[in-house]
Amino acid sequence: MNKRVVTSFGLILLFLTSSLSSAAEQKKKTYELIYKDVQLIKEKILKLERKINQNTQDIQSLKEQLKELISMNKRLQSEQASFMENQKKIPDQYQVLLEKLKSLNAQLSDFSEQLIEIKQTSASLPPEQPEEEKEEAAKEEKTQKTQPPPEKEKEKKKKEQEPEAPVSPQLSPQEAYNTARSDYLKGNYQLAIEGFKLYLENFPQSPLADNAAYWVGECHFSQEAYEKAIEQFNSLILNFPQGDKVPAAYLKKGISLNKLGKKQKALAVFKTLISKFPLEEETKIAQEKIKEIKQK
Repeated sequence: MNKRVVTSFGLILLFLTSSLSSAAEQKKKTYELIYKDVQLIKEKILKLERKINQNTQDIQSLKEQLKELISMNKRLQSEQASFMENQKKIPDQYQVLLEKLKSLNAQLSDFSEQLIEIKQTSASLPPEQPEEEKEEAAKEEKTQKTQPPPEKEKEKKKKEQEPEAPVSPQLSPQEAYNTARSDYLKGNYQLAIEGFKLYLENFPQSPLADNAAYWVGECHFSQEAYEKAIEQFNSLILNFPQGDKVPAAYLKKGISLNKLGKKQKALAVFKTLISKFPLEEETKIAQEKIKEIKQK
C-alpha cells in the first residue's frame, strides 16, 4: 500500500516537474520570438528615420531650387519690362535720328547746290588769253570793224531774218527746283513735270534729284495718269534706292495699282513697303490700305 502511494506521488511529481519545465521552455521561446520581433521593428524604424531624413533633405533642396527659380523669374520679368520700355523709346530715338539726318541732308543739299553754282559760274567764264593772242584778237577786231568779210555779213543777215529763240535766265539748282515745285502746288502739273525733268537733266547729281523724280510721279498721279505714275515711281526706286522718297514712292505705286484694279499687285507692293520700312509713316498708311482692300 505504501509503495503504491509513494510510486503515485513520484509520478505526480515527475509529471508536474516535466510540465513546469516545458512551460518554462515555451515561455523562453515566446520571449525570444518577441525579442526578435522587437529588433526587427527597431530596424524598420531606423530605416524609416533614414528615409525621412533623406526626404527632408530633398525637400529642402527643392525649396532652395524653387526660391532660385522664383528669383530668376522675377529678374526675367524685370528685364522684360525694361526691354519693353526701351523698345517703346526706339521710335522716338529713330525719329530724332531721322530729324538730324534730314537736317544734315538739307545742309548737304545747300552745300552741293552752292558747289554746282560755283562750277557753272567758273565754266561760263571765258578762259584768259595770253597777251599775244589778245593783241592779235584786237587787230582782227579792228580789221573786221573797218571791213567786215562777206561771210559775216551773210550770217548777220541770216540771224536778222530768223526769229530769236527765247533765252531763259540761268537758274541755280534750288531756284529751278523751287520753280517746278511751285508749279506743282499751283496745280500746273504739266509745267511742273517739264520743270522737274529739266532739273534732272541739268543737275542729276544734286541731293534733290530723287525728290524731283518723285514729284514727276506725283504730277502724273494727280493727273490720274496712273500707268505713267507707276513707271516713274519704279524709276525712282531703281535709280535712287537710298533716297528718302522711296517709301512714299512704294506707297503711291501701290495706291496707283489699286486705282487700276490690280489689287493683288497693290497688296504685294504694300507688303514690300511694310517689310522694308517698318518705322516709316507710309507703312501705317499701307497697313490701312491693306485692310480696306481685304474688306472689299
